[in-house]
Amino acid sequence: MLKKARQIAVFIVGSTVILFGIALLVLPGPAVVVIPIGLAILATEYAWARRWLRIIRESAEKGVDKLNLRSFFSRAPYKNKKSDDTSL
Repeated sequence: MLKKARQIAVFIVGSTVILFGIALLVLPGPAVVVIPIGLAILATEYAWARRWLRIIRESAEKGVDKLNLRSFFSRAPYKNKKSDDTSL
């Protein structure tokens, strides 16, 4: 009984977050962040949500690789060659 109540609560909360994320596709807001959060909530109870979350994660990783953002964010910070020069 308690497990079924938890499953229903997870479904309601996760579905609400996903619907809010879908609304953010046309409204100003971070839909790209909210929808995976809703799927993560649903993935705690449902295997289909885990599969969709894995698909989204893999496609996001492919997009990051395609845009070459990993190397951009992992670079060392910019160092000025004239760092000892304090005159402006």
